[in-house]
Amino acid sequence: MEAYVKAADIKEGIAEISFFHPAHNSLPSDLLSQLAHIITETGQRADIKVIILKSFGNRTFCAGASFNELISIEDFPTGKRFFMGFANVINACRKCPKLIIGRVQGKAVGGGVGLAAAVDYCLATQYASIKLSELAVGIGPFVVGPAVERKLGVSAFSQLAINATAFRSAQWAKDKGLYAEVFDKTEDLDQAVMDLAEQLAGHNPEAASQIKRISWESATHWDELLEERAEISGRLVLSDYTKEALQRFMK
Repeated sequence: MEAYVKAADIKEGIAEISFFHPAHNSLPSDLLSQLAHIITETGQRADIKVIILKSFGNRTFCAGASFNELISIEDFPTGKRFFMGFANVINACRKCPKLIIGRVQGKAVGGGVGLAAAVDYCLATQYASIKLSELAVGIGPFVVGPAVERKLGVSAFSQLAINATAFRSAQWAKDKGLYAEVFDKTEDLDQAVMDLAEQLAGHNPEAASQIKRISWESATHWDELLEERAEISGRLVLSDYTKEALQRFMK
């Protein structure tokens, strides 16, 4: 199966945005660009009241950045542009006037954790452990950091960022505020996601939009902030240390 990002109307007032990549749902630049565009486009539709964001497959929600693309970066503009892909997706979620429900069926790593943190309400399975692995390969979770910190708090974000090789359980992520609920089975997750989406689609859309607006009030400067963070990552990915760390990981 080839990589994709697509949107589909599944019921009245509900849209589903899904993505897939054969490398554990990692996100190269082209998929990040498509994802940001589709989130923005879907959010502007008058007939859509709520969005479900999900990935294809069983045990991995999103493995984060594409390491194949990371290791090929040779200059700062290319590095910044790559990390701006994650910044643009996070900001697209933030600016989208419709509430976004995240369906996290499996592990989330690096940018995948940022994606889970950027939605408005996130539901997961017991297999949805999380890890911010960036420091282990010589960079850091700079772009996704604001979104993760907003949901989990400074202490939990720092634990994830510093201990970059350890997965934290889905229950830990729920206790810290990333997930609203954790389910034993994917079938139960899907039912809960749909029940919530149908409930939200029946509410006053203007009220839902205003709730989202005020919940993101502290993030109105993120266009500039995430660009600054992308520049940090864009420089670090060029370092000899990071190049060697990525080579070791790829082997």
